[in-house]
Amino acid sequence: MAKQGKLDLLGVSAFCESMAMMIQSGIQLDEAISLFTQKDGKGGLLDESITTMEKCINEGSTLKEAMEKTGLFPEYTLQMVETGESTGKLENVLFRLSSYYQEQDQISRKLRSAIIYPLAMLVMIIIVLFIMLKAVLPSFSGVYNTLTGSLADSSYRYIDYAYAFCRIALVLMIALLVISLIACFMYKGNGKAKIQKLLSANRSCASIMEALALYRFTSAYEVLLASGMMQDDALEEASAMCDYEPVKKKLDKVAERMKEGVGFATAANDAELYEPIYGRMLIPGERSGNTEDILRRLIELLSKSVINELDRLIATIEPLLSGILMITIGIALLSLMLPLIGIMNSIG
Repeated sequence: MAKQGKLDLLGVSAFCESMAMMIQSGIQLDEAISLFTQKDGKGGLLDESITTMEKCINEGSTLKEAMEKTGLFPEYTLQMVETGESTGKLENVLFRLSSYYQEQDQISRKLRSAIIYPLAMLVMIIIVLFIMLKAVLPSFSGVYNTLTGSLADSSYRYIDYAYAFCRIALVLMIALLVISLIACFMYKGNGKAKIQKLLSANRSCASIMEALALYRFTSAYEVLLASGMMQDDALEEASAMCDYEPVKKKLDKVAERMKEGVGFATAANDAELYEPIYGRMLIPGERSGNTEDILRRLIELLSKSVINELDRLIATIEPLLSGILMITIGIALLSLMLPLIGIMNSIG
């Protein structure tokens, strides 16, 4: 019985962490599931599905099957839990999934900000320009027509330039907003590859997409290794998490090198999968048997890299759009003030 809606990223993280801690404490699955019930009825989506999960567990289902029955959890979570159960490392997998979804939530919030903020600025610019054209400019035009008889026949034609400038700016801003919205819908749909290819032309966007793809791959790879999967199999499974073509090509090179008998660290370094400063961390970690610890550290660094790149992009877009808004209003107001200055001079 699937429920409507899904848990958000932090909800999935909290569930995985709580389950991991209870399993670590020796609590049985059915009892652990029942502990999620909130008697006040404020447990949300998860609380509504606890009965379903308890019933499945009592009937002999695995945790993965019980979670799948609710329809609340992402497919990736179900796959990892299934792998953890089959290898006997469910506790490790759940802890890794908790960290993964916490970081995913932080990055998702940054991504939304990087998209929503420019769109909000564009909407604000459009509103200001619309007000200028519908209220401010007509008011000044009426005053000047009263004073000079006709703007077309007077020397105060600067206001005509203000109208033209605002109209052109308004059309451009609306076009930019529409293109941005279409790009967002295409990215969520079947046009993701096309949008990525266009964005790759911009160095900042390409850097963000590469860092994000590497972060997702490395996170998935580390969770799979923690579940007990072999490196080759983990690489194949984790590569499916990557949807950015330049990184996918590098992962193919890594897979080819690993087929030749080298370890992941050496293969990743040869294929230049990571920045040299990051790639060099893996080799001593692999030789010392601390690959998972080094991968966790690498994931943290990649997460910070994505967030820093997004902050840098927002910091670039903010003054740019603010500047466009100020320049547009400034030119329009200047065009309105020049006739007034002429009138005042003629009176003086």
